[in-house]
Amino acid sequence: MSANLNLDWLISVDDHILEPPTLWIDRLPKADRDRAPHMEFDDTGLDFWVYDGKKFPSSGLSAVVGKSKEEFSPEPLPYSEMRPGCYDPVARVEDMNRAGILASLCFPTITRFCGQLFSEAKDLEFGFTCLQTYNDWIIEDWCGAAPGRYIPLILIPLWDPKLAAKEMERCANKGATTFAFSENPAPLGLPTIHDQGGYWDPVFAAANELEMVASMHVGSSSQVPQIAPDAPFLANLAWGATRTSGAMLSWLFSGMFQRFPKLKIALSEGEIGWMPYFLERAEQVLDKQRHWVKKGVRFMDHAGSHSVDLDTLDIRATFRDHIFGCFIDDEHGIASIDTIGEDNIMCETDYPHSDSTWPDCITVVKNRIKHLPEETQYKILRGNAEKLYRFTPAEPPVLART
Repeated sequence: MSANLNLDWLISVDDHILEPPTLWIDRLPKADRDRAPHMEFDDTGLDFWVYDGKKFPSSGLSAVVGKSKEEFSPEPLPYSEMRPGCYDPVARVEDMNRAGILASLCFPTITRFCGQLFSEAKDLEFGFTCLQTYNDWIIEDWCGAAPGRYIPLILIPLWDPKLAAKEMERCANKGATTFAFSENPAPLGLPTIHDQGGYWDPVFAAANELEMVASMHVGSSSQVPQIAPDAPFLANLAWGATRTSGAMLSWLFSGMFQRFPKLKIALSEGEIGWMPYFLERAEQVLDKQRHWVKKGVRFMDHAGSHSVDLDTLDIRATFRDHIFGCFIDDEHGIASIDTIGEDNIMCETDYPHSDSTWPDCITVVKNRIKHLPEETQYKILRGNAEKLYRFTPAEPPVLART
């Protein structure tokens, strides 16, 4: 193995923060603290977030690290019963060291995965103030607590793309290289990426210019897909990759990558095993159906393909140049690495959620990829993430467990 290839550490591009209760209280004027997201307690002593007249208890499935699978539960969990790494960046680093996680990109919780909380607020102006407060906190306090150990992920005001572009530029100047976006804005009451009026153009033009990655977490449409109204939750959860595959196909046929050639997206917590099939299927559909679609013929109530040149669209090349898949533990995905591409795969640990492999993160990934060339292993473990997010991690402080 080359002396430059350290395979004892990974970079996780999908972890989560349970925001510390004082996040907004510490940063906003005293007069605004009661209307900003803050924590209150009920008669039983259970804590919950309050914002815009609504109460939000913490789900137990969002903070399971340190618990056995037999203890998992979606019931509300107070902060006093959470592992400190859930909400404390210094304690998190200790847990990262234990699991071989060199660096981590963290999605928010109370704001939801792409800041939907603020886009639904009655007072959008104050919502934007709270959103900017979060962005400053994630860059300065969370990431600043351990330089080189965290990749800052910012939020944008989904309700105002021009304002979003300005916020992206402001945060890029502070070192941010990625922003959270929805896998499907339609359920949020927002235009899709296919909007003929170009609703999202300011955002993606800014992303293209600033080279900021759009990170789209599964569930960022605020929906859990249902196979049927009475389908069991476990069946629906296992079926969840449908959301991510839908996002990938939507983007491939959107024309966005043709218009914004430096734009890149990461499909967080979507796994990768399904990618070969849907890439193949997309090619088949393009080959057989593009001629009548180009003529403007509509099929039932489906939209046409107005923004993409179907004659020059290359599904595989578009995927290779713009789309990145992320996996926690995906045997079939790794078996299909020749189809997906070793440059388009990153790993994640989902700390502290119930899908997490913590504290065995590095062991799980290395067992999946140990048969691959060491250069390929390095790309999957950390190299691809470092390149995509233009991130230089800190030197590993200790040897990871093996």
